[in-house]
Amino acid sequence: MLAIKLMRTGAKKRPSYRIIVKEKQSKRDGAYLENLGTYDPTRDPAEIKLDLDRVRYWMEKGAQPTETVGQLIKASGKQQAAAQPQA
Repeated sequence: MLAIKLMRTGAKKRPSYRIIVKEKQSKRDGAYLENLGTYDPTRDPAEIKLDLDRVRYWMEKGAQPTETVGQLIKASGKQQAAAQPQA
């Protein structure tokens, strides 16, 4: 089973994360299938860069986002909707 998870990167006490697709039972920082974006909670406001097209693709293939990643996907969708000009 596939999962969309956070993979921790960055220095001690300065976390940043990659949003990745991997097997659900594999280790947090082990091998992964695809990098979908990044999340930097140390910035103000927190910086989320996410490829929503690829997220949708993997979710259609059966990948389940973790609870935290689900919240990040919603926040990223709102940011991108706000950035697009109203027609």
